[in-house]
Amino acid sequence: MINLTKNKPIVRSDEPIALIGGGQLGPDDLNLTLIRVNTVVAADRGAVPVMDSGLMPDAVIGDFDSLDGAYRDRIPADRLFPISEQESTDFDKTLRNVVAPLVLGVGFLGGRLDHQLAVLNSLVRLPDRPCILLGEREVVFHAPPRIELNLTPGDVVSLFPFQTVTGRSRGLEWPIDELVLEPTGRVGTSNRALAKVELSVDAPGLLMMVPRDALDEVMRAFLSGQTGQWPARAE
Repeated sequence: MINLTKNKPIVRSDEPIALIGGGQLGPDDLNLTLIRVNTVVAADRGAVPVMDSGLMPDAVIGDFDSLDGAYRDRIPADRLFPISEQESTDFDKTLRNVVAPLVLGVGFLGGRLDHQLAVLNSLVRLPDRPCILLGEREVVFHAPPRIELNLTPGDVVSLFPFQTVTGRSRGLEWPIDELVLEPTGRVGTSNRALAKVELSVDAPGLLMMVPRDALDEVMRAFLSGQTGQWPARAE
């Protein structure tokens, strides 16, 4: 549903939605995303690969500084939502203006490192917007209060804190119980799954990365209603 009310989400859905960026896309990334959703939102130039695939985005959000006019002119005016401020990225502008049980994002990882870091920063700053980002080799998401994943033994499970957190785990080769994870201290890269992984954390701020082929398992976990959800950050 598209919402035109000021200060309300632009897109609201009771089902997962796709969020397409204008960055690096692998040959199967777009199709892998689109077959799992019914609603497609583009962040600025992310409209281009969607339209090149023969589809029209349900909404396009951004400052439109990178969307070619030839594409913009083909998009119905009621699907264009310009946000002119330059203090945030198009990913941030888009994610904070959609509400759905889960957002599946593609076209935001790879390419320029500063862009990727800004995207990961937004994942942490918008803890009430569950979002899975599809990368070349992994999927990345902001760890919810708790999550259970049926992973293959030996799968790499990386935990990277953007702020200080503690937690508990089962099914990891190196448990995180009684550890303090923080961006300037201990991090949890290249841990490994032994079996089903169970993770709980005491606060928002932890990014979790698992193999790309675990995408459906991560989606299942988020849509199970058993992960809990972080509240929006106070402004």
